[in-house]
Amino acid sequence: MDLLLPTIREVLHTNRQNSDMDYILERNGQFFYRKNPIEKEWPCETVYEDDAFVTLANSFKETFVTVVLDAKNRPAGYITAAHMIQFLYTSFQHLKAFYETVINTSDSSVTAIDAEGRVKTWTKGAEEIFSIKEEEILGRPITEFFEPDKLEILQSLEKGKSIKNKQHHPRSDLFVLINSNPVYYEEQIIGAVVSETDVTSQVVLNEKLFNMSSEVHRLEQEVAKYRKTIDPFSTIKGKSSLLQKTVDLARKVCAVKSTVLILGESGVGKEVFAKAIHEASEKENAPFISVNCGAIPDSLFESEMFGYERGAFSGASQKGKKGKIELANGGTLFLDEVGDMPLDMQVKLLRVLQEQKFYRIGGEKEIDIDFRIIAATNQNLLELVKVGNFRDDLFYRLNVVSIQIPPLRERKEDIIELTNHFLKELSIRYDRPIQKFSPEVMHALLQYDWPGNIRELRNVIERLVVFATDGVIKKEYLPFNSDYSSHATAPQPPKLEDQEQDETILPLQTEMENHERKVLERALKIADGNKAECAKQLGITRATLYNRLKRLGLD
Repeated sequence: MDLLLPTIREVLHTNRQNSDMDYILERNGQFFYRKNPIEKEWPCETVYEDDAFVTLANSFKETFVTVVLDAKNRPAGYITAAHMIQFLYTSFQHLKAFYETVINTSDSSVTAIDAEGRVKTWTKGAEEIFSIKEEEILGRPITEFFEPDKLEILQSLEKGKSIKNKQHHPRSDLFVLINSNPVYYEEQIIGAVVSETDVTSQVVLNEKLFNMSSEVHRLEQEVAKYRKTIDPFSTIKGKSSLLQKTVDLARKVCAVKSTVLILGESGVGKEVFAKAIHEASEKENAPFISVNCGAIPDSLFESEMFGYERGAFSGASQKGKKGKIELANGGTLFLDEVGDMPLDMQVKLLRVLQEQKFYRIGGEKEIDIDFRIIAATNQNLLELVKVGNFRDDLFYRLNVVSIQIPPLRERKEDIIELTNHFLKELSIRYDRPIQKFSPEVMHALLQYDWPGNIRELRNVIERLVVFATDGVIKKEYLPFNSDYSSHATAPQPPKLEDQEQDETILPLQTEMENHERKVLERALKIADGNKAECAKQLGITRATLYNRLKRLGLD
C-alpha cells in the first residue's frame, strides 16, 4: 500500500484544483472522504470516514479515471482518459509507420480493398505493373479499372478464397504470380489483399529456353549419329551408392566377353544395363540383338532364333531368313525374360553356347558364330530349376557373372535425377514447356513405392506432361493421388467421341496431337479466327500458339 500512496496522492492533488469535486484525504495510511468542501485549504479539517476504496473509485469514475486493481482487489494504479487517448494515438501511428514501411519496401504490386471493393492501398509496384497512378485509383472501386472476371482479389473478398503462387494472365502481354487473402475481423470479411509479382520476362525467357533446348536436343541427336558416346554408362541415371556399386560391377565385366546374367524386378532398366555393357565392350558398329523370350510363341521360337532356309516349311519366305543368333554374330545377343524360354529351346541354346555353331532350319551348312550372350530375368531362376521349368546346365552356363539391379524403392534419392531427365525428354517430345513443378508433386513421387520401378516413373512423368496444358504440373494429376478423381479442376484424359464403336489403339503421341488439334480448332472458331484473342483465352503466348498451329498443320 505504501508504494501506491504517491500515485493516489498525485490524483488527489489534481482533484483538489476543482472546488466542485469530491475529496479523498489520506492521513496516516487511512482514507477519508468529504463532499464539496467549503474550505479550500488542503488537507481539510472536517472529514467523514468512509469506505476509502469505494469512494476513491467513484470519485475517479466521475473524473474519467480508471482505477486498476491488483489480485486482492486493491488499487494498483490508474489510467486517465487523456492517457488512454494518447496511448491509442501513439500505437496507431506506430502501426501505420510499420505498415507503410513494409508496403514501400516490397517491389511487388500490393493492393488492398475494403468490403465495398474500394482500393485502400496501391503500391509503387502496382503503378509500374498496371500503369495506374495511386491518386487515380485510391478510394475508387477496383472494378472501374479492371474487368471483374480478371480480378482474383474479388474471389478472396466475395468467397473468402485464399490463393497462393498462382500464375495469372491479366493482359495479353502480362504474366503475374498472385497471392491473395481475405481480411477477417470478428469472423466477417472486411476486405482483401493481393500481391502480384511480374513474371512476364521469366515466362518469355522460359519459352525461349525451351525452344533453344529443343534445338540443342535435336543437334545432340544428330551428333550422336556420327560419334560414339564417351561413356556408355552415362545413360544410367542416378547417383545413389547402391546404383553406383552395380554400375562399377558392370564396368568390370566390360573387359572380358563372359556371359552375363542381369537380375532385377520388372522396369528397373535391365536392357539399359545390357546396352551399356555391349557398347563399352564391343566395336562401334557391332550388332545388339534383343529377344524377348516371353513374347515369342513356342511354335515360332526356333525359327526366330535360328532362322530358316528358303522353302524350309510351309509359309516360309522364298528368300529364307536369318535368325536372331546369326544377326548377333560379332556382337551381343540379349535374351530378355530368359526364364520364359521353352525347355526344348533351352537345350538347343545350350548347344549353341557350347559349340559356337548352329544350323538354320532346313539348312545343311553349319554356320560359325561369335557372339556374347547377356541374359536378363525378373524371376528366381534357382526356384525354376528346382521345379523343373529351367535347365540347371543352362542356368550355370548363363550365370558366369550375375548383376543384381536394385529396385527404385531402395534408391529413392535417384528419383529426382530420373524425374528431371524424363521431364526434359518428354516436354521436348510433346512441345510442352514446363514452367512450374510443384514441390508437393516431388514429395509425392519420393513417398511412392514404385512397384513398376523406372518404367512406371517414366509413364507417370509422361502423364504429368500430357495433362500440364498450362505448363504447370500439379499434384492432382498423379495417378496414385487419392484426390485426383474428386478434384474439380483436374483435366481428364482425352475421350474419343466414337470410343464405344472404334476400339483401335493409336500411339499416344498421335492421340495427343489429335486431341490438341481439336482444342485449337474449337478455340479458333470461338475467337472467330483471332489468334491474339485465342492465345489470350488459352493462357499461352501468341508465339506458342503459332508454333503449335504450324506443328499440327493448322496454320
